[in-house]
Amino acid sequence: MSVKHSLLALLYEKSRHGYELKTGFEELVQGMWPLNAGQVYTTLDRLERDLLVQSPGHDKKDRKLYTITQAGKEELWSWLEEPVGRSLFKDEFYFKFLCASQVSYENKLNMIKNQKETMLKDILQLTQLKKQMSQSGNETMKMLIEGALLHLEADIKWLDMIVDR
Repeated sequence: MSVKHSLLALLYEKSRHGYELKTGFEELVQGMWPLNAGQVYTTLDRLERDLLVQSPGHDKKDRKLYTITQAGKEELWSWLEEPVGRSLFKDEFYFKFLCASQVSYENKLNMIKNQKETMLKDILQLTQLKKQMSQSGNETMKMLIEGALLHLEADIKWLDMIVDR
């Protein structure tokens, strides 16, 4: 996840101050990823240093405002157009499974059972969240949740395949 690019996207809409960016980010991700206020300000400092944002001044409450620059817009568009690479071996459970095989871990079936239970809980939680997104009309987040559910279903099938072997 790129905090840098999410802040640029939020600034694309309008000028904002740091706390407004933090709450905008949390709203964007429906509270699924907490964002530390310090991370917002550190990222804004870097964006300003790199001339991707600038400050037109302060608002009526003396909070520093930020606005996206043309270079910031170009950076955002470039990032949006770049495909995202995925690596099977960077998934933590896949890596644990590799390590368990490396050390002849004898309790792999229990490890798989526990992982499957966690995934089933995730499916239940995401299904509830999907219902909430349907009710709120947030179609974009609903589509992302549907994608996550498909990934979880595929992972569960993979776990079942391993157990069957």
